[in-house]
Amino acid sequence: MDDKKISRRIRIIIIVFIVFLVLSGITAFPIETELEILYSNSAIFPDFIRIWLTDVYLAVKDTNAKYPFLSYGTDWLAFAHLVIAVAFIGPLKDPVKNIWVIEFGIIACLMVIPLALIAGPVRGIPFYWQLIDCSFGILGLIPLIWCYKLIKKLERHPSEGV
Repeated sequence: MDDKKISRRIRIIIIVFIVFLVLSGITAFPIETELEILYSNSAIFPDFIRIWLTDVYLAVKDTNAKYPFLSYGTDWLAFAHLVIAVAFIGPLKDPVKNIWVIEFGIIACLMVIPLALIAGPVRGIPFYWQLIDCSFGILGLIPLIWCYKLIKKLERHPSEGV
């Protein structure tokens, strides 16, 4: 594979990763509305998920009604996703020079797993939901590792630049 093809693949992977980070971020802002939609359509889920969604929705709704300032935490979570997405513009422009951002992303994805498995039980999160949270780290690893390998290949055979 020539450097142009490698560079194009790297860009596509990074753009897709950025898009998913941004989507993850912006969907954290209207969390009560999203939960209300799921709650309104909860009949499509198995009982154990329906019960969990009901608890989560009612807790968020009640908390927002009584203590709306607590949702500021999820606003910051959303903002963090957007800021992290911006960091990936660096390897989009120059993947070889900014490979550290890809490495950072890989480390962050790996860190999702122990966080979910340690904090989940402490916060009363059902195990199946912890696994769903872990899957985000695993799904993020796949394109980042692929991208990392492509950048290393590009680094070994620089020709026209990126």
